[in-house]
Amino acid sequence: MKEVLISAKDTREIIEQLQQSIGGEIIDSWGKSRLDVNNNTAKGNIRVVTFDWGVNVMIFNIIFHEDITLKIEATEFNPVRFIYNLNGEFYHRFGINSREELVERFQTLITTNKTDGFDYFKFKKNTELDINFIQIIRKDFLKKRTTKVSSLNSKLQNVFVDTDHENRFSHYGALNLKMADHVKKLHNVKQKGMVKILKMEAQIYQILSLHIQHYNRQSQGVPLPTSLVKSELKKIRKLGNKILKEPSLDYNLDDLSAECGLSQAKLQDGFKFLFSRTVTEYIRHVRLESARELMRTTDLNISQIVYTIGFTSRSYFSKIFKEKYGVTPNQFRKQMVSKITVGAV
Repeated sequence: MKEVLISAKDTREIIEQLQQSIGGEIIDSWGKSRLDVNNNTAKGNIRVVTFDWGVNVMIFNIIFHEDITLKIEATEFNPVRFIYNLNGEFYHRFGINSREELVERFQTLITTNKTDGFDYFKFKKNTELDINFIQIIRKDFLKKRTTKVSSLNSKLQNVFVDTDHENRFSHYGALNLKMADHVKKLHNVKQKGMVKILKMEAQIYQILSLHIQHYNRQSQGVPLPTSLVKSELKKIRKLGNKILKEPSLDYNLDDLSAECGLSQAKLQDGFKFLFSRTVTEYIRHVRLESARELMRTTDLNISQIVYTIGFTSRSYFSKIFKEKYGVTPNQFRKQMVSKITVGAV
């Protein structure tokens, strides 16, 4: 077991101290720092991006070749950490505790420590890790005009206003598959330079809001559906991704139930929990979003789009499109043409 002491005044210094212990090369560009490692200790990278108002993100995409524990001291740089485990697993504990808590794949963790306390993050060797840390420096974040912590759950509100770091806090969240898609988008932003930073920042705030919603749901006693176990929820999420990629297929409950090996009742419970929609509502939502994107990006006429996304009735499509977006498909297409014309002038 290799223990790495981190006693940093900012996120950039964290990867500098990691470099001293595990090796690698740090590359800087456009407000981003990346530690690339490929040696006997680890293979992969750790990325850091800093935004305004005390918000930064640290992304672990790495495999350690030996057991590693990060012992992070709560110095003046002592953020609230909103952590999402996209892949792999790790253990967390405070220095005052001997008991470790396992954070599994798709699980969340919110944590912060008292000044001079220690957080221990233990990573097992030969485990592929993809972990997202959103870190909030409270004194800076509270200066942002749109930050209204008074609207938060009272416990989380107390965490944000504890700018002198007088209290410890940890919340080990339940499985959250919804957040995975947003974290993947953050990790896979393709643009470069300022555009990439802006897109990442937008995703950061989206993920942060999901963390808070997830915490509030659990605080209010909203558990996983009792009819489903984690493995079944993962099957349903896989089915949801298939519908997202292939909306035009002829889906029905009997076939979907047989495909994933779950009863129709479990399917409905899972879709309501993961997507806040019944199976039918989710399919309709995906098709309408696909239609709107095709109207924005292709020259297909409305009838062609209707059949491309799996509908058989143009009148029904027009009806539900207007119910969802407030305009008819033809009105939406005209708006798109108008915007293109204005932009070309």
